[in-house]
Amino acid sequence: MEETNRQRKIAGVLQQDLVDVLQRAAQDGMRGVIISVSKVMVTSDLGVAKVYLSIFPSEKREEIIKGVISNTSSIRYELARRTRNQLRRMPELLFFGDDSLDYIEEIDKSLKGEDLNPIKNPEILPRRKKK
Repeated sequence: MEETNRQRKIAGVLQQDLVDVLQRAAQDGMRGVIISVSKVMVTSDLGVAKVYLSIFPSEKREEIIKGVISNTSSIRYELARRTRNQLRRMPELLFFGDDSLDYIEEIDKSLKGEDLNPIKNPEILPRRKKK
């Protein structure tokens, strides 16, 4: 089902405010970490917002996602305070890690020939397991 204009507008508002909240938190506690909100998708009933976070360096992604999930209530409160004149009800926030940058980096390595070649070395391919 296609997103409505209202869903897109709410997602945009949430994305802007989430960037401010998360980057301020990253400046306070985590030096050298960049957090960006790559996408926000709001359900048709406007009750749930799925938030995809892109984190650099990617080695800290799981740790930071767990920290954000544990602080969801305070993040939601801060967002509700910022958007009180725009939204009647704050949607529930679900956070996910966005690994698209890692995927792009792997493709770039493959195109440059920097990774292992499975044609020359078939040992690196995963083996099929019999059922």
